[in-house]
Amino acid sequence: MLPRLRHTLDFMPSPFEDKPGLLIRDPFQFSEATLIVPPALIECLSFFDGEQSSLELRAHLVRITGDLSAGEMETNLTQALSQAGFLEDDAFHKLRTDAEKAFAEAPFRYAVHAGGGYPQEPSELRTTFNDYLKNGSPPTTTKRTLAIAAPHVSPFGGIDAYRAAYSTLTPADADKTFVVLGTSHYGQPERLGLTRKTFVTPYGNAVTDTNLVDQLAAALGPAALMEDYCHAMEHSIEFQIVFLQHLFGPAVKILPILCGPYHKSLYEGGLPEADDQVRRIFGSLGELAAREGDRLLWVLGVDMAHMGRRYGDSFSASANQDEMLSVAEQDRGRIARMEAGDAQGFWEQVQENQDDLKWCGSAPIYTFLRSAPQARGQLLQYQQWNIDEGSVVSFAGVQFTSS
Repeated sequence: MLPRLRHTLDFMPSPFEDKPGLLIRDPFQFSEATLIVPPALIECLSFFDGEQSSLELRAHLVRITGDLSAGEMETNLTQALSQAGFLEDDAFHKLRTDAEKAFAEAPFRYAVHAGGGYPQEPSELRTTFNDYLKNGSPPTTTKRTLAIAAPHVSPFGGIDAYRAAYSTLTPADADKTFVVLGTSHYGQPERLGLTRKTFVTPYGNAVTDTNLVDQLAAALGPAALMEDYCHAMEHSIEFQIVFLQHLFGPAVKILPILCGPYHKSLYEGGLPEADDQVRRIFGSLGELAAREGDRLLWVLGVDMAHMGRRYGDSFSASANQDEMLSVAEQDRGRIARMEAGDAQGFWEQVQENQDDLKWCGSAPIYTFLRSAPQARGQLLQYQQWNIDEGSVVSFAGVQFTSS
């Protein structure tokens, strides 16, 4: 039997005119390889399902090419996928084991998006972020900021919403521990991902509060994954740390938490806390928030809708046009429930049509609303951005205070 093609890969049309086909890459970064499968061979990928044999693939290749010696083509395709780490075989399992071991043993979580999502050279980074945040509006309330929700798209794409959220923070917040609760795009459902590692960016080393990590890990038990490998490549927390360091200095104190999706509730109905592990998550985070009080400030790294070709829709999406006008209305309906601190009402809207808006930030938002039931929000900036010519991501800057 041919091994399975990994379901955790990214697939997208090739962006290269001289190399048409399907581009495949590994978002987990177990492998640094990128493959482009030519159009004629794309259908062959369906044979890598763990249930079909190399002989069946060869027979298919003979049918589409008319070449009776298609065995070499089958061998080359299988070897290319295996060597890239794209098949569920021994080569991939070694890559994964080595990568997870290396991350677990590393003393630091190094920046992986510097030079892409934001500048790598410190002086250029400071100049860029000064420009990003200039002319931000100060807080409109005298109440202390309990939390902010900011995007996790690349800052240059979502800067209006980033600016709105981070402008609510003041120098008085510098000594707080920032609970950075980010979307885990690749993490296990119904689980949190924790790490004790220091986060290193071009600004320097952010300080992870390992005492709080250990307290939370003890309370969560199996509801948390310690030294979750997803931290190694996840951008939803890294971008927030860079903004916090820009405002408060390199050694800002953080509690980095990745929040996996709540699939059971989304696809089977009921509230997420019907699951024992999720209920434990809400209880543990709620106890932490009550115990630490004003010493904490929550930062949610969350995007909202994902619409258009890249995300499996049949239409090309353009920001603030056509279908995206209806998406904006639905987004604002969910944001209104966030503002009201109405966790159940928010989740009920997410559950409609099994979240056809594809809000990747829904689980962290719901987790925060359940963990800090006193939170009341204010929408500061709503934004849509074309991540490519046919796909749009929406996000917002939101400030939360205590009711």
